[in-house]
Amino acid sequence: MLTAALLGVIQGLTEFLPVSSSAHLILARFYFGWEAPEFGLAFDVALHVGTLAAIVAYFWSDLLAMLAALPSALSANAGVPGRLIRLIAVGTVPAIVAGLLFNDYIETQLRTPLVAAIALAAGAVVMLIAERATRTTRDEGGLTMADALLIGLAQACALVPGVSRSGATIAVGMLLGVRREAAARFTFLLAIPAILAAAGKESIELRHMHPDAQLLTLFAVGAGVSALVGYLTIKYFLRYLTRHRLDVFAYYRLALAAVTLARLAL
Repeated sequence: MLTAALLGVIQGLTEFLPVSSSAHLILARFYFGWEAPEFGLAFDVALHVGTLAAIVAYFWSDLLAMLAALPSALSANAGVPGRLIRLIAVGTVPAIVAGLLFNDYIETQLRTPLVAAIALAAGAVVMLIAERATRTTRDEGGLTMADALLIGLAQACALVPGVSRSGATIAVGMLLGVRREAAARFTFLLAIPAILAAAGKESIELRHMHPDAQLLTLFAVGAGVSALVGYLTIKYFLRYLTRHRLDVFAYYRLALAAVTLARLAL
């Protein structure tokens, strides 16, 4: 139960902070030996359901506005919610294509501490460059379809453990001139179909599984903690980005990568 709660905390924090949830789950198991069968693919699905619930709860009003605008989303006068629907649709395409083409390879070959450490370091460098490369003045309402596609490509790259969905997409958004907090808001909305698709795919693979009451309790604890911590992380991270840079997260990524590479070298 304690391990399930701790993994829920890790997922809830790292899914939205630009430090990579997949890398932290891999490294948590690597450092602490949390390799019990209870915390395999099915548990990961529960954690993703928790973070999805956190996004939906926080952006509930935005999602309702987008739902109301759905019938007119393709019209020229769709308004901001309608344009967001189009932008999210365009931005989701690269992740779907990459997932269909490379997911099996990523799951079997790239979910290792070495890959996670290298990707953490590379992503940190990109974040530091984004903070210094250009002025960020636009909000998410000023995004174009080309911008959404580029941010979507960054999200697709985040299928590699250690890249970080929020880190890659916020950094690319900033390189396109979008303010940190606006890039983060679009990133979190863009994550909804990606997380939903990932959880759905994994659930299909587990359709023949029949968990007992104890296993369901572990799933509920992981999902509940992930949802609560995820909601609080979104709330305070968006507030943090209005006044602070991404540097502290980049330096943390570099430190974690260095420690992991040193551990692997021993």
